Amino acid sequence: MKIRLLSGAILAAAVVSAPAFADDHKAYDYGDRGPEVWGQLHGDYAICEKGDMQTPIDLAKANATGNVAIDVNYKTGPLTVSNKGLTVQADFAPGSSITSGGMTFNLIQIHFHTPSEHAISGKRYPLVGHFVHATEDGKLGVLGIMFEAGAANSELAKILAATPAEKSDPATVAGQMIDPNGMLPSDMSIYRYMGSLTTPPCSEGVNWHVLSNPITASQAQIDQFESLMGDNARPLRALNNRLVVAPE
Repeated sequence: MKIRLLSGAILAAAVVSAPAFADDHKAYDYGDRGPEVWGQLHGDYAICEKGDMQTPIDLAKANATGNVAIDVNYKTGPLTVSNKGLTVQADFAPGSSITSGGMTFNLIQIHFHTPSEHAISGKRYPLVGHFVHATEDGKLGVLGIMFEAGAANSELAKILAATPAEKSDPATVAGQMIDPNGMLPSDMSIYRYMGSLTTPPCSEGVNWHVLSNPITASQAQIDQFESLMGDNARPLRALNNRLVVAPE
């Protein structure tokens, strides 16, 4: 059986920009024009249906183990928030990054899904944040952080307090700073595999890093995200002989 090795496929420049993850919501949704028909809505979305390296997956299907090294260099910066209609997004100023597999990915934004898109042994957490990054030459890297109900998260509180109830353009909150490190667990054990964007155009070649340990958000915070976004998790996709590395 041939196993797909980890690689860094270069995506089109248009995919690198933040709007590729959340804009053009008139074209698709999570209802009648939802994930099961995304591939039929537009020619550019065909890979959503026909691709064989799609995300999300059940990470318990990992077929290798190893300690994936990741160097996180996140810095505090101005808080810029928007309600995209189908997700809540916070944009980051230049200067934050992660390094993995010899590549440095610059942090662009974080957006959220309720429930989590990836599963572990069939379990989906009530909330996930996807930190979206890109290298200088257009490779995408996403760091996924699961949230479970518990103590409130102070950085999520800042995002929620600044998010309008209705769809909005990005707005920087005067005098408010956000520290992405406040949304990371102390144990950075990671699942690593090659996948795709989880929304149209579902472009493949995305370097996925999903933390195996969740952090907490209060139930009220989880409920507020769900109220703003609804259920915006794509169903699980087939593994299709990809290499998935689980933490040891």
